[in-house]
Amino acid sequence: MLLDQRRQQILKAIEEKGFISLHELAGRFPASESTLRRDLEYLDRIGQVRRTRGGAAYVGDSLTAFEDRTVEAAPQKRRIAAAVAELIQPYETILLDGGTTTFEVARSLAGKPLQVVTNSLPIASLLVNRPEVELIFVGGYLYPKTGVALGTVAVAALAGMRVRRLVMSVGGLTEAGLFNTNSLLVETERQMIETAEEVIVASDSGKLGRPALARIAPLNVADHVVTDDGVTESWKNIFAREDIQLTVA
Repeated sequence: MLLDQRRQQILKAIEEKGFISLHELAGRFPASESTLRRDLEYLDRIGQVRRTRGGAAYVGDSLTAFEDRTVEAAPQKRRIAAAVAELIQPYETILLDGGTTTFEVARSLAGKPLQVVTNSLPIASLLVNRPEVELIFVGGYLYPKTGVALGTVAVAALAGMRVRRLVMSVGGLTEAGLFNTNSLLVETERQMIETAEEVIVASDSGKLGRPALARIAPLNVADHVVTDDGVTESWKNIFAREDIQLTVA
């Protein structure tokens, strides 16, 4: 089992039970207690669990359902989405990653003639009846909590495409790179990056400086970051140093 996969499954087990002991984890996963202890320490560092004596308790939101996440930082996401929509020109081909921020981007594109590629069932459902949008849905295994298609089928479909822009959301963003709270999505998102001429990262400022479970790619794969006015001067300097265009909504 790969490191990210094991940590994702450990996180899921802790979320389901609320608390799990190290002894129980050792009985469920083919890894030593010292390895599992390091996994728990990592999950504690990124704020998904709280280490306790003999185990860990769930405190994160990485597996929260799509509907529940739509209310998190909602005003900021709407401003960010409107700013992203202004960057997109009529008749472009764009790729929208799954997520609540990109869902708001799709909502903000109303009336603009576009070819839209997405692996997000919520976004596809929103756009399917818009006559100005030519919609291409990327199939694959449909992850139940988020309604996002992923896996080998999705990766293969994306490998045969080329789009003008990718608009993606992230679970966290640090100087070390872009992160996602769901390691199952990472391979698909990496292929999305390869598919696009330009990568726009749409993220509320609360995610800046915060890692998540799985690293997607280095920070400088982003050509443009759109965030809210909570961005610090330090982060403005980081984006300038990495030659990443910044839009503050």
